Amino acid sequence: MKTFDLSLYLVLDPDLCAGTGMVETARLAVAGGATMVQLRDKQAGTARMIETGHALKQALVGTGALLVVNDDVEAAIAIGADGLHIGQEDMNALTARSMIGPEMILGLSVETEALAAAVDADLVDYAGVGPVFATPTKADHKQPIGFDGLARLVKASPVPSVAIGGLKADHVAEVFAAGARGLAVVSAICGTPDPEAATRRIAAEIRKVPA
Repeated sequence: MKTFDLSLYLVLDPDLCAGTGMVETARLAVAGGATMVQLRDKQAGTARMIETGHALKQALVGTGALLVVNDDVEAAIAIGADGLHIGQEDMNALTARSMIGPEMILGLSVETEALAAAVDADLVDYAGVGPVFATPTKADHKQPIGFDGLARLVKASPVPSVAIGGLKADHVAEVFAAGARGLAVVSAICGTPDPEAATRRIAAEIRKVPA
């Protein structure tokens, strides 16, 4: 049985993280309470993804935080990442699962109730649901769904959900009230003057959520 904690899921953005660097941002965020870290870099080739991924994996040793690679299945395998996250346009879940094997965590982005309901729980471990709000970190994102939409998609999904899209510490209560197991954040941590403090603020809000 795979165990993973979606509660505070950091998605790294190379542009936003440029000042501090992706590896250092991840290290600070995990020290502040981030439970999962996703390496997302649409501009990087596989070789650079692998290089960054190895550095991230080293930085996360002993922390308990898991490393997920976005889109690049070859990099995820080479790094020995804990997980792979794919979008609807990247590759289908069956292909991804056949490539990464049974042990690696597989996440899938879903933007509609139909897509959430269509998730195959035998292949996919969690759904990334959103965008809750419009977000500048993903220019091609779908129509924002808001918290009502989030609740509907979470209910439709047969696997645990993590909410994404413009989320900050102030949104934690509503994210969990909608049934999601956590929130994925980018700009709420990446590019902030103190990523550890920013993460601690979100983690403190998560601890207030009734079990």
